[in-house]
Amino acid sequence: QAKFVESGGGLVQPGGSLRLSCEASTIVFRLPDMGWYRQAPGKQRELVATLDSGYGDPYYVDSVKGRFTISRDNAKNIMYLQMNSLKFEDTAVYYCTTVGFSANGPFATGSWGQGTQVTVSS
Repeated sequence: QAKFVESGGGLVQPGGSLRLSCEASTIVFRLPDMGWYRQAPGKQRELVATLDSGYGDPYYVDSVKGRFTISRDNAKNIMYLQMNSLKFEDTAVYYCTTVGFSANGPFATGSWGQGTQVTVSS
């Protein structure tokens, strides 16, 4: 099972931007269907965005639509999450993992790494 390492988090002011990266720590031929999740203090982990391995449309949770963009570089086997117009409520540890898709929507299928901390604070 492929494992992934997240990076790019940090401290940013409201309205600022960050770009998170998710890189395979094991050799993969091609990035599978992938997603970003986040977990804020005291809250359950939630899905943020997904991107399949083909040419399907990305999925975003309503709270990040228009602000976050998920993308992938297949040549480098890296997935990104560009986060703009960050809000206090975006503060969380962000994780990437493989995902599957069902009639009920996307779901995580892989293991969890250490994540990368994003803190939005003035």
